Amino acid sequence: MSAKIKIIADSKIPFLKGVLDNASNIEYAAPSEITKEKVKDADALIVRTRTKCNEDLLAGSNVKFIATATIGFDHIDTKYCDSKNIKWVNAPGCNSSSVRQYIASALLTLAAMKNLDLSRMTIGIIGVGNVGSKVASLSEILGLKVLLNDPPRERTEGKEKFVSLDKLISESDIITFHVPLNKAGIDKTFHMADESFFSRLKGEKILFNSSRGEVIETNAIKNALKKRTISAALLDVWENEPEIDRELLHLVDIATPHIAGYSADGKANGTSVCVKEISSFFGLGIDSDWYPENVPSPESGKYLEFNCAGKSLQEILKEIICATYEILKDDSNLRTSVETFEKQRNTYPVRREFSFYSVKLLNSNSEIDLKVSRLGFNLIK
Repeated sequence: MSAKIKIIADSKIPFLKGVLDNASNIEYAAPSEITKEKVKDADALIVRTRTKCNEDLLAGSNVKFIATATIGFDHIDTKYCDSKNIKWVNAPGCNSSSVRQYIASALLTLAAMKNLDLSRMTIGIIGVGNVGSKVASLSEILGLKVLLNDPPRERTEGKEKFVSLDKLISESDIITFHVPLNKAGIDKTFHMADESFFSRLKGEKILFNSSRGEVIETNAIKNALKKRTISAALLDVWENEPEIDRELLHLVDIATPHIAGYSADGKANGTSVCVKEISSFFGLGIDSDWYPENVPSPESGKYLEFNCAGKSLQEILKEIICATYEILKDDSNLRTSVETFEKQRNTYPVRREFSFYSVKLLNSNSEIDLKVSRLGFNLIK
């Protein structure tokens, strides 16, 4: 290319700085700084969910390509981009294993808090894409009965693997959302969990949401919690982030600042997709298998050892999983300083997924070994 393309990139995207600098004219900016004036002469944007890529931002600009380092893309006005021949890409599945780890820690932590036997419970998974599928396999490993609801997949694949939303609501002890945010259409998910949804819950249910905050109507879930229609709730996502509802925060059992997918591995995957896609589109010459070097390790290191003697399978799995990610630390940080919601996301500590760890189990047996291996840990014999 005779002239280098101009890229505006979110400065909080990890592992990106220095990668495209020689091949392009790249400028790093905080999401609040990515304005109409800033992008007007840019050829490409690399963003996260905090940047709304719509007509207000893009009209009259030179932008031809948008990459988001996230699974979700509801912050991109895809119809507008398509109408203006602006190519956009997301990173499907990039942090699905991170969310799986988050849900694993959440399930086992809540079970310990509430004295629950997960092997006697049913989990209903609403949305069975990259993330929901991994949550389903995790749930089976943990001994839960699994019900799946995914109307788009059911229309394509048939009814065999899926249940209706009514059946899921009726028969599940735990309901977890893993849907994209669709504001209209046959598969609308905006305020899916509204007053009508909660009115159908019979008996005390446990509710998780790590998809999008707008999937649950804030006043409706607050009323359900106050009425004990919901016996426990875990929220990672909130309406009006980062200005979240303080009353709702105090009502839920576990609260985190939209970090379910924030493992270092998930972030590296998302950045990798963006770099490779933008290089391919503009012919920048970056290797097609590029991946960040030196993804950092947690302070605990990669080698873990556990003694299984005298513990139930659920207790052992909790100990192992929470050694890789202790969800209550994030809960405590948010409750202590809710006004720093965004800072907590931007300065999130290193978290590595199960596959990073090598685990030695003392006084184990074949059932425990199999479960731990199926979770993705590397067993040391």
